[in-house]
Amino acid sequence: MAAIIDVRHVHKAFGGLKVIDDCSLRVEEGSITGLIGPNGAGKSTLFNIIAGALPLDSGQVLFDGEDITGLPANTLFHKGLLRTFQIAHEFSQLTALENLMMVPSSQAGESLFDAWFKPGLVRRQEDEVRRKALEVVDFIGLHQVRNELAGNLSGGQKKLLELGRTMMTDARIVLLDEIGAGVNRTLLGDLMGNIERLNRELGYTFLVIEHDMDMIARLCNPVIVLAQGSVMVEGTIAEIRNDPRVIEAYFGSRVA
Repeated sequence: MAAIIDVRHVHKAFGGLKVIDDCSLRVEEGSITGLIGPNGAGKSTLFNIIAGALPLDSGQVLFDGEDITGLPANTLFHKGLLRTFQIAHEFSQLTALENLMMVPSSQAGESLFDAWFKPGLVRRQEDEVRRKALEVVDFIGLHQVRNELAGNLSGGQKKLLELGRTMMTDARIVLLDEIGAGVNRTLLGDLMGNIERLNRELGYTFLVIEHDMDMIARLCNPVIVLAQGSVMVEGTIAEIRNDPRVIEAYFGSRVA
């Protein structure tokens, strides 16, 4: 399958400390790819580089064959490359439904001219955005709290909402940064089920950083192991767990 993300010989240092060191990897379109490694391996830094939140020192990042090196996050958003965060970034004083409705860009209501002179267009677009938001809130299982302020939701519900926000765009790949962190087991099951459905039914590609190895085992194939800023090994979760290099790297440490 074609690579939707192709990271080529990326380097990144902070001062004299190398965090990403000649890192190359590919994320195949239609896959749910896991990215694991010990604390300090460079996973979040690599995520930030791919997502346009952090400049690299050298190397390239390609998105569906296009060189996106150095493009900002807002530009990548419009191309269909999105990310979530370990700590949810909801609009706490808006309802869950309103949080979803905020996502689509270039809405007519954002224009003072359209608001004054094209109210019909504004209403029609708002109705369409609301309809889609209601579909999304049903999909992610938050229908019962759709009118609750997002700041009042549980940690797990906020993670579901964050995933739902990616559905309000034409996402092609979503970078999930420890989306299971702080989520109870029941909601974690819902979260994993939604990720699988988005992948299977809507063709989303995912790149996943996650501490929960059971979650990685259920969702991800392949799994890429990052160590000291570069790829150590790539394979199925069974291959990864039985690789002597991985065992040596992780024995007695918490897998990230």
